[in-house]
Amino acid sequence: MNTPAHLLMGAAVFGRPAQTKILLAAFFGAVLPDLSLYVMAGTSLLILGISPQRVFNELYFSDAWQTVFAIDNSFILWGILCLVAIWWRRPWAVALTGAALLHLCLDFPLHHDDGRPHFWPMSNWVFESPVSYWDSAQGANWVAPIELVMALACGVVLLVRRVPIWAVPLTLVLMAAEIWIVRQWLFFFTNS
Repeated sequence: MNTPAHLLMGAAVFGRPAQTKILLAAFFGAVLPDLSLYVMAGTSLLILGISPQRVFNELYFSDAWQTVFAIDNSFILWGILCLVAIWWRRPWAVALTGAALLHLCLDFPLHHDDGRPHFWPMSNWVFESPVSYWDSAQGANWVAPIELVMALACGVVLLVRRVPIWAVPLTLVLMAAEIWIVRQWLFFFTNS
């Protein structure tokens, strides 16, 4: 699933009440499972000058990168952290860990050949879904529009919920980014 969709959905589901601390935690939690990819790919592409082909065809699947992805995409680790947040009765921590868990639940069925070991450290098994959120050869032509509708609906929920003023432009930017990304997937990654 696209990162803007994760942010919109995580904030809509876990950003209640719509107070700054809770909403920020939900947004941050929704992006945390993808953050390492952005840091490592961004560093590789922009600072180290490594080609996109090498980054996404080799480094992405390397043991080192997959180890990092295993840690930040672990249902087990995020589940433990969420239970601790509930135990401590910290709403912001529940929002953060809940949004991260939602991210994993949405990613798990939508990664065909680029999934993560979601059950680390218990297992390094990677589920290879029959569908993909971005690859049209694996159903993205019907998955992406559903994702788009869900993400936009969550954006509308946030806007009508009367979120803090700073969250309004962020929500609108995320909605626009989701539209743009889905358009890119459907037009540029469609098999002819």
